[in-house]
Amino acid sequence: LQDWLTTPVGSYLLDWEQKQLDAIVADAFGFHALQLGIPVLDALRSNRMPYRWLADQQVAPSPPLRCALVTDFAALPFAAASLDLVVLPHTLECSSDPHATLREVERVLVPDGRVVICGFNPTSLWSVRQGLGHVLRRIGLRGRLGPLYLPASGESIGLWRLRDWLRLLSFDTAQVRYGCYVPPVRSVKWLARWGFVERMGVRWWPILGAAYVV
Repeated sequence: LQDWLTTPVGSYLLDWEQKQLDAIVADAFGFHALQLGIPVLDALRSNRMPYRWLADQQVAPSPPLRCALVTDFAALPFAAASLDLVVLPHTLECSSDPHATLREVERVLVPDGRVVICGFNPTSLWSVRQGLGHVLRRIGLRGRLGPLYLPASGESIGLWRLRDWLRLLSFDTAQVRYGCYVPPVRSVKWLARWGFVERMGVRWWPILGAAYVV
């Protein structure tokens, strides 16, 4: 995922998610906030809590990134009910055990704490393009569409499925935002040309955005 985020499409997604997170976490109050994964995204930059950490699951490559600690996301080094805000930017999709990660987040959050989750929407044009790429690879037509459109590893988690997981852990869903409605093109030029679709998508087919923030 880190490599994919350096592509034009990845940068497009990062820009949209950064804007959403800036707005969402700005009004989250408390003392302790944590971001799990994706160091290139500064999910907590607009938050005003005095103690904010970024954790990753592996040592940062060179040049060193702004990671505060390296830890297993299913075994966080924080006491129960000690964090006010946890942000998971595609963390569950990249986790070998997303259920365990979410349970651990629930453990470390204070009773009225907040969790913010970013993910790929499996019911979008980007995911359809990804599925077609997988089909062509299985039947031996690997190069027909070029490389896979989305990261090869990980599994998109639909919002209905995620809501079931959250409900089992007694979370309430406060808001959902969808975005990235442009068709699955690759270049900066074509992403810019299709930029007008963002406004149309929000109005006419809101649940078909390629990404969501919960």
